[in-house]
Amino acid sequence: MADNKRIEKDLDELVDIRNVHVDRSLPLEERVRSYVEQVKDPYCFRVGNVKVRVSYAGKDRTLNDSFSTMLRSL
Repeated sequence: MADNKRIEKDLDELVDIRNVHVDRSLPLEERVRSYVEQVKDPYCFRVGNVKVRVSYAGKDRTLNDSFSTMLRSL
């Protein structure tokens, strides 16, 4: 039930991920910290006027593995 509350946030409350900038020259741990500090809630943000809710259902990779892969691509 807590997950449903995340998506119920007003659009104006969510960080627009298009405004998040991560310095690729930083070590991975610092890139993760920067991303999370900027986006506030890495599982619920927006892209323009679209709310985005991220969930994870992987079996072979951990959430940390997937998150690290995503940050490497930024």
